[in-house]
Amino acid sequence: MTTSLYERLGGTDGIKNIANDLVENHYANPVIGTRFAPIDKDKVKNGAATFFITGSGGPSDAYKGKDMLSVHANMNINNNEIVAALDDAMAALDKNGIGQREKEEVLFILYSLSKEFVGK
Repeated sequence: MTTSLYERLGGTDGIKNIANDLVENHYANPVIGTRFAPIDKDKVKNGAATFFITGSGGPSDAYKGKDMLSVHANMNINNNEIVAALDDAMAALDKNGIGQREKEEVLFILYSLSKEFVGK
């Protein structure tokens, strides 16, 4: 039996640490930080963590938020912003000592999701 991405990312605690660093990176990022500035940081951290907990094979009831298209509707997100967000995610994974295989899986998932809302 294979180990889920959720488990390989450190379970709930590991993903919360990654999400915390990811969101901190987003708020500090000059390309996308202004999009996040008016939003409560703790709310974003919780949403990111619970979304990824559920999406990576953790408890299916962890995420209670909206789908990605609804969250990003009418934001007209461009490719440069997606790259900045993905770079932030990779930096958060690096900071948390996540292995190459897991980073590739996360990158694939996040990039796949971005296609739902870029330019919309």
